[in-house]
Formats: sequence, C-alpha cells, structure tokens
Amino acid sequence: MPVGAPTARQDPQRRSVATLERMDPRDLRVGDADREHVAGLLQRAVGEGMLTLDEFSERMDTAMAARTRGELGAVVADLPGMQLSGAPVPLASGAGLAPLPLHATMSTIRRAGDWQAPELITVKSRLSDVHLDFTQADIRTPVVTIEIDDICGSIDITVPEDFTADVNGLRCSASTANSKIRPGPPAGRVHLVVRGKLWFSSLTVKHPLGTRVRNWLGR
Repeated sequence: MPVGAPTARQDPQRRSVATLERMDPRDLRVGDADREHVAGLLQRAVGEGMLTLDEFSERMDTAMAARTRGELGAVVADLPGMQLSGAPVPLASGAGLAPLPLHATMSTIRRAGDWQAPELITVKSRLSDVHLDFTQADIRTPVVTIEIDDICGSIDITVPEDFTADVNGLRCSASTANSKIRPGPPAGRVHLVVRGKLWFSSLTVKHPLGTRVRNWLGR
C-alpha cells in the first residue's frame, strides 16, 4: 500500500463500500419500481389461476409495504417462474401494459372512451379532480389495481355492469369512499381493486347512469 494511502477504517467511502460488500442481498432496499413490478407478477398469477383474489389482496398489501428485497421476494417465492431476482423478471408477452402513473396538482385528469387500461394505475393528486371511465376501455387482465394517494381531491371511477370492485384497501382520513358496485366474488369480466390513502377527499365507484336507472327500475 502506498505510504499515506487511507485505509478502510480512515476512509468513509471505502468503509461504506466494504459494508455493502458484506451485506446480504436480501437486506438491500427496494423502490417503487420494484414494488410495481411485483404487483404485475401478482396480477399475472391471478390471471393464470395460481392465486385467489383474497391471496392476491394479502400479498399486494405485503408488497406495497416491503422495504427490502427479502421481504419483497417472499411475496412471489412460491410462484413458478415469477421469483424476484437481481433484475426484474420480464412479464410474459400479452400479460399487460406498463403501469400508468397519473399525477395532478390543482388540475383535472380524465381517461374515457377507447383507452388502454393496464394492470396497475397509480394516482397521485392534490386539490384535483380525477375521472376514470372504464366502460369502453381496452382491458386484457382479470384484475385492475388502482393505487391512490389523494389530498383534498375528488375521484370518480365508472365501470361496466360486468365488473366487481373492492375498496376495502383504502385508508381514509376526513374522507368518503363510496362503492356502488358488487364487491365480489368476481363474477364478471374484470375485478377492480382500489387501495391507497385519501385525505380530505371523496371517491366514488359507480356504474354508468343508464345502468343505474335500469337497476332502479328493476329491469
């Protein structure tokens, strides 16, 4: 070693590198991209019949709360071909689109008509109105998950009459969450899972007006 060269004990940067080299890979931290990737794997597992919707819901809660690769990997450890490795495991062709992030501050976001809805939609809004209309959307997965982080906003979600919906994963503070859709078990084309946090906000999941009128008339 050259005279005067800092040792690992003297050099904080070398000390940090040495610590990382000794760490168990399972203790490394994960980010939102890793959690969203695992969410996609779980949705694929539901579509292939590996998980029930109850199991999917429990594992999604665990995945969204995971802080390390060990915690996140355990969510998919028993699913063949979907284990979390050093790099993201690619989804099978046709398994779904990339997650759709929607961000709004003092604005209005609207998705309606013929649009492609992926397996995972994330909504982060502040003092905004968000309208998601799935009645004509192109959906190719049996489960669509909407992750919400909303403050002082309004969120309206409209779904066809052959959808079911679960809003039990929402955490509300001075807010209202109202679903007028069958909660399940899923008996139709798509099951919608709405989860996340609402602060001083309102959220409604409903059928189109024509469907609601027919139901009211008993037709």
